[in-house]
Amino acid sequence: MLKQLLFGLLTALSLYGGTHIVVLGDPHLPGKHPQMKEEVLEHINEWKDVDMVVAMGDLCSKTGTVEEYTYIKTYFAKLKKSLSVITGNHDFIYMDELDSNDKLQHASKEIQEAKLKRFQTTFNLPKLYYSMVKESYLLLFLSADDPNHLAELSKEQLAWLEQELQSHPKMPTIVFFHAPLDNTLETYNRWVNTPNFVAQPKKKIHELLQANPQLFLWVSGHTHTSAKEASFASKVNQYEHVTNIHNSDMNKDIIWTNSLFLEENFVSIKTYDHSKQEWIDTLDRHIAVPKF
Repeated sequence: MLKQLLFGLLTALSLYGGTHIVVLGDPHLPGKHPQMKEEVLEHINEWKDVDMVVAMGDLCSKTGTVEEYTYIKTYFAKLKKSLSVITGNHDFIYMDELDSNDKLQHASKEIQEAKLKRFQTTFNLPKLYYSMVKESYLLLFLSADDPNHLAELSKEQLAWLEQELQSHPKMPTIVFFHAPLDNTLETYNRWVNTPNFVAQPKKKIHELLQANPQLFLWVSGHTHTSAKEASFASKVNQYEHVTNIHNSDMNKDIIWTNSLFLEENFVSIKTYDHSKQEWIDTLDRHIAVPKF
């Protein structure tokens, strides 16, 4: 096992020289397989070239209780890399208590706002959405903050996003958001590509994408799409000029993470199997940056 880990580490170090971003799809903490989740952090801490880690929302297992947030803070305190986080529906939308049928129930607006504030406080975020520049890339971190759908951007956040894109018209841009773009997966189950499982409001997002050719990668979670699913990395991931990078959740028997390597003229995406401790070469992708 140690030999496999060293091989993965050497592969990452030797093949790439640009910024290395590790993406954690829906951690759902504590959730299932807590020991496996601990091992994922250990692996990432061993990768010397990692510049940052992004957790893609649904950091909370179910409803965003105080106890879940306490666990989350303790868990990520063990990470030795820079961490960026965004919200998902399980981080703020629901009441702490399940209903009489053990089903999730939507909380009041006041409770939802309190849980969004809890997320901000846990991670010392000035705002739930923010941007940064890495190499020659603009990275935009968007948080679900409107409960009209499970993964929707508020009007205020949409206005901020539009301004950010207008301010960087020629900078290759990558968006991190909990939900994927519409129809960027095959409909392999009953909820994929339905309104609650795509980024909303999808009409406004479509308009923004059309007006901003510099935005060429959209990184998402939410659908819990396994790396074994045929459309995890396929032609269907293309949304006009944007490629959607899907990420599995961390509650499965196998935990996969995607790594983005930001190079001068392209982004390489590699998928790592943390159970076997090896890269899945058949899922390698290279996405050219837009030229102006």
